[in-house]
Amino acid sequence: QVQFVESGGGLVQPGGSLRLSCAASGSIFRIYTNGWYRQAPGKQRELVASITAGGSTNYADSVKGRFAISRDNAKITVYLQMNNLKPEDTAVYYCNFVGRANTWGQGTQVTVSS
Repeated sequence: QVQFVESGGGLVQPGGSLRLSCAASGSIFRIYTNGWYRQAPGKQRELVASITAGGSTNYADSVKGRFAISRDNAKITVYLQMNNLKPEDTAVYYCNFVGRANTWGQGTQVTVSS
């Protein structure tokens, strides 16, 4: 199991930006696809962005053009740059593998509100 620790969340006004970070406990994360997920109150967890070991990215339609996922293999960290945030982006954000079972971290709360 790889432990992921998310950080960078907070309260931001609509239209604002945040950058989330996710530190992994082991370098094995480099060989797998990583993703950022979110879970809003009363809703199921959803995958919003993913990045392969080769650097190819994919996004949910709801965040396409606003969010950008990246990874720094040397720092064993995955990032999520979120721009033009909307109230519907409010959720707890998690990072984890895509397509590989692993435990979930605590997540980081993102609240978009005026």
